Amino acid sequence: MGAATVAASSSRSMAVLAILVAASFLAAATAASPVPAIYVLGDSLADVGNNNHLPTILRADFPHNGIDYPGKKATGRFSNGKNSVDFLADNLGLASPPPYLALSSSSANYVNGVNFASGGAGVSNDTNKGQCIVFDKQIDYFSSVSASLAQSLGQAQASAHLSKSLFAITIGSNDIIHYARSSSAGDSPQPFVDALIQTLTAQLQRLYDLGARKLVFLGTGPVGCCPSLRELSATKNCSTVANDASVRYNAAAASLLAGMAARHPDMRYALFDSSAALLQFINQPAKYGFAEAKAACCGLGDMNAKIGCTPLSFYCSNRTSHIFWDFYHPTETTARMLTSTAFDGSAPLIFPINIRQLSAL
Repeated sequence: MGAATVAASSSRSMAVLAILVAASFLAAATAASPVPAIYVLGDSLADVGNNNHLPTILRADFPHNGIDYPGKKATGRFSNGKNSVDFLADNLGLASPPPYLALSSSSANYVNGVNFASGGAGVSNDTNKGQCIVFDKQIDYFSSVSASLAQSLGQAQASAHLSKSLFAITIGSNDIIHYARSSSAGDSPQPFVDALIQTLTAQLQRLYDLGARKLVFLGTGPVGCCPSLRELSATKNCSTVANDASVRYNAAAASLLAGMAARHPDMRYALFDSSAALLQFINQPAKYGFAEAKAACCGLGDMNAKIGCTPLSFYCSNRTSHIFWDFYHPTETTARMLTSTAFDGSAPLIFPINIRQLSAL
């Protein structure tokens, strides 16, 4: 047998082996959960370490972040422990998808899900540009993953796999924070929201075109109540400008998703009204087991909101009593409770179906 023939035979064997390995991973994932994988896109609320691999100041791979994570490890999550994506995966019996930038393209197993989320990202590519993986770039990365799955599984099986997988998306908070910091008193946020939704429409359509069929859209929270924006007010009240923009954005996103589902009968979605859900905790903290609804647990300055959570910052001893971990992000406890509502709750907080119902389809 000639060298060329041996090489060709070896190449075919390796290709067959790669397909068999990918198929075995797919079979195992499908057997364990009605959802074979989660593909995550978004911002710091969902980042599990992508920004660790970027030359950016928007990082969380240092203490005191991760103080309640297994092994007390700072992983790049903007949290004292797990974030909403981790709890979503836990509820589905899946491992939390790894950060895309931590995977080697030559040996990556994309069948089990991937997390593309990046701290600082917004709907607009101008939001924190140069400091994060912008949302459009995240979709570019998913396009590469989709192509890789088609190559390893075959197009039909890859499409079937993606159609059963959940696509968890949390985006928009950073755009609104930037808007609130730069807007003038009396400005209506509607033109700003309309521009965001126009951009988001094309982005979600592109995800659909790449194979996404089950979308979990986590709307923006009441970002005006985060310690950083509260601290700007002499009275330490929530920013009405930011909260108004959040409500309008979530309502527009609901209309966008309903329209997409009407145009694409094979698409299903669950939209979580993070703003309304988190405001329940903020307005009645004791009812939900919290003692502190305004100040950050970890930080420096007034309300721990002047400087973020760094190794030099102070942090509270009882993280479960605080709604906010740092000047922007929720504690692990808050994230767990919100995810539980999104997973098993009902309208008007999660609609038209909840995540458990979406995953079973």
